[in-house]
Amino acid sequence: MALLEVKDLKVRVEEREILHGLTLTVNEGEVHAIMGPNGSGKSTLSHVIAGKPGYEVTDGQILFKGEDLLEMEPDERAAKGVFLAFQYPVEIPGVATMNFLRTALNAQRKARGESEYSTPDFLKKVREVSKSLNIPQDMLKRGVNVGFSGGEKKRNEVLQMALFEPSLCILDEMDSGLDIDALRIAADGVNALRSPKRAMVVITHYQRLLNYIVPDVVHVMSRGRVVKSGGKELALELEASGYAQFEAA
Repeated sequence: MALLEVKDLKVRVEEREILHGLTLTVNEGEVHAIMGPNGSGKSTLSHVIAGKPGYEVTDGQILFKGEDLLEMEPDERAAKGVFLAFQYPVEIPGVATMNFLRTALNAQRKARGESEYSTPDFLKKVREVSKSLNIPQDMLKRGVNVGFSGGEKKRNEVLQMALFEPSLCILDEMDSGLDIDALRIAADGVNALRSPKRAMVVITHYQRLLNYIVPDVVHVMSRGRVVKSGGKELALELEASGYAQFEAA
């Protein structure tokens, strides 16, 4: 079943068109990798799906579970099950990670008409989830991402995914700034969340991330479009030959 359908999407930032009629379908249970050079529109696509302001959609549509995503505010999209893991997660001094997680989770549950977690129930849940992902409890007491290493920030994003249980996880260059050990730990957390009902879109420049998060489908983006799709072997081909063949097309 199609979870995400992007149809002929055109997006402008100020006076410049970034996406030029992009089409993409992601089914439940699938992991899709989107690869491409800088400036190809990968992050723009992720931001538009999540509802980040500053982008003007001039044509096309985005359907999520058959609903028009572009008609929803960012918080509505999150409550429906869309999650974006940022390339560079922001620090929020003065806000404890535990308080942030509880507030965000209960806001989503309230929007869906579900009961909010009490403090004891939430503490029990977050401890269970963090233990399953090997995330130390002391991380939860610190300010959101304050003083976190690159690897800790990405593990914090994985913890959010595990708690919020989104249907669609978009990982925007989660390998940025990570050494091999940190990358492996973050990828293990992502792999633990793979599910027949959950889809993932992994955005990356490099094939190395896909050694740890093995995709079902690989797409190449260039100049604001998907120009080629294939299996995981396409990532190896790109590693060997680069993106020049697509940029020249």
